[in-house]
Amino acid sequence: MSSFKKGGMYILSSPSGAGKTTLVRKISKNRNFSVSISHTTRLPRPNEKDGKDYYFVSKNNFRKLIKKGEFLEHAKVFENYYGSSKHLIIKKLKQGKNIIFDIDWQGTRQIRNKKLNYKLLTIFVLPPTKEELIKRLIKREKKNLKTVKKRMKEFKKDLSRWKEYDFVVINDDLNTCYNKIMNKIKNKRKTLLDRKFIEKHVKSLMT
Repeated sequence: MSSFKKGGMYILSSPSGAGKTTLVRKISKNRNFSVSISHTTRLPRPNEKDGKDYYFVSKNNFRKLIKKGEFLEHAKVFENYYGSSKHLIIKKLKQGKNIIFDIDWQGTRQIRNKKLNYKLLTIFVLPPTKEELIKRLIKREKKNLKTVKKRMKEFKKDLSRWKEYDFVVINDDLNTCYNKIMNKIKNKRKTLLDRKFIEKHVKSLMT
């Protein structure tokens, strides 16, 4: 793995259920990579732990943190708030850590607009098919169809943001997808974005 004098920022975004969180965890196992643990106002899912998966806070506390300017980025997603701690991220970057973000397009746009003096690579993860995405969501949400329906309602809106990203990858196989992302991060190969292919795939997901 190539080393940096200062750390870099690597953002993964996707429609809900495309597998970005699993990919983020897998990438974080690489040496010198660290996940940005977001603050959130949503309730923990089964097996999620405070301080490991998220910092779970009340909406009132979250608003206070916004007023204090504590977040590098923050956004409202599915009626809950999410935010990345500015202090913790900058501290790690200065130590030479590479930070992996699991955030949506709103947070990505905010970080990009800040134009920080650190390497930034944004990656958008697509599902192989809409049917596969629904299957993954049903499994993740423990067959809570009301929640799945809510996620799918935002699907097309989230999907349309892929053009704002540096690199787009289809998560049809976890290891293949992971290897493509790591090759891009390491600059091992000039992995170019085939926009015509991605546009065709996105169109198939929209129907």
